[in-house]
Amino acid sequence: MEVKEIMAEPVSIDKSDTLSHALDVMEKKGTRRLLVKHDNKLLGVLTMRNITKELGTRKKGNMPASSLHVATAVSENFVKVLPDTKTNDAITLMNKNGGVVVVFDNDKVLGWVTPNELLKNNNIEGFVAEIMQKDPIIASPGDRVIHVRRLMLDNNIGRVPVIEDDKLVGMITEKDIAKAMRAFRDVVEGSKQDSRIKNLIVADIMKMGVKTVYTNTPASDVAKMMVEEDIGAIPVLNLEEEMVGIVTRRNIVNGLAQ
Repeated sequence: MEVKEIMAEPVSIDKSDTLSHALDVMEKKGTRRLLVKHDNKLLGVLTMRNITKELGTRKKGNMPASSLHVATAVSENFVKVLPDTKTNDAITLMNKNGGVVVVFDNDKVLGWVTPNELLKNNNIEGFVAEIMQKDPIIASPGDRVIHVRRLMLDNNIGRVPVIEDDKLVGMITEKDIAKAMRAFRDVVEGSKQDSRIKNLIVADIMKMGVKTVYTNTPASDVAKMMVEEDIGAIPVLNLEEEMVGIVTRRNIVNGLAQ
């Protein structure tokens, strides 16, 4: 199978657009990343993690998200391939370099391959226990959001399970944090933002009712759930209902590469 058979049409944005607009586009299109272009030339990729990092920095003088431009947060975390590149090679590249695979032909973008396309189009063998991330970083409902944001950025992860009294009670994602940071920048007066943001805790913005799977759940079932329900990561429980790991789309890509 070649990448041209599984690639999807990327969602694009101009480098002059605002981060606030980028968040709206991501929400509308149900994506965690956008291709960044200018004068029809590809400049890079904007991810939810880029936005979370940019909106949380103090160097921007408490500017609202509607005043910060995409160009300030764009990254070059992508790999160029030709349309006839084998899917297995694309899996290897994605696993090695992270980011996404962008399909080019004569300097023209034809499409892209993200973890989602790989999950849709590959038979994934084995069980979740074989590919999950064990002992994941966790948070508690009373933790400060700025602390969890720092954990995400430092460890290059997009979500953190929330545990209280040894029980899974929710999940906080980089999207939740980015949306909260935008709200503070757009609504709260600049001089008051620091103190207000410091008082924001995980319980204020986390999602509850989190989907879970078990260690003996087939990896193919998890991939199907992620695609159908647009879930980036799922906590893994043992038979005693204790959380023992988390499985992400990237974990599955790694499993495919192995």
